[in-house]
Order: sequence, then C-alpha cells, then structure tokens
Amino acid sequence: MNYMVCEWEHDNPQHPVLIYSELDEERYETRKIEIFRDGRIGYATTELMDNGATGLSEGPIPSVEEINANPVLHAREISKEEFEQVWAEKVEKNQE
Repeated sequence: MNYMVCEWEHDNPQHPVLIYSELDEERYETRKIEIFRDGRIGYATTELMDNGATGLSEGPIPSVEEINANPVLHAREISKEEFEQVWAEKVEKNQE
C-alpha cells in the first residue's frame, strides 16, 4: 500500500481542502478521507461511503509529481502510520 495527502487550494465550500488516500499497488484508492474548510469530513472505503458524497476514484491516482504539476494541488506521500492516525481521528471518532 501507498499513502498520500493532497492539499487543494480553492474557495468552493462544496469541495475538500485536504484529501488523504490509501492506494493499492496499482494506485487505486482503497480508503479516502476528505476534509472540508468548515470541518466536515467525508470518507469512503471499498465497502462503504459515509453519505454518498465522498467516493473512491474510479481510476488509478496519478503520481505525486503529476498531481503537483497543477499549481492548486500540493501532494506528498505519507506513512501508513500518519494515514491511520488521521483515519482514527476523523473517521472512527465520527462513527462512535
């Protein structure tokens, strides 16, 4: 598995400002967390979506370098531990 986070610079409250992704060997998302400017959280896994608003991408996710070619996107690879910490804080906490 690979893990990444992408910051998206924009002013639209309907779109997330941070996107955390867990990627399989072919770079397909297996889990995703979206964090919105107002604090809302969206998430999805291969088994479920939180409320239908957040879903996994249908195709493979581009490399960090390809994503960062877009001036409003700032992606970086992260550790499994960092992803799991965000998942626990944002997703599991909201399921309680």
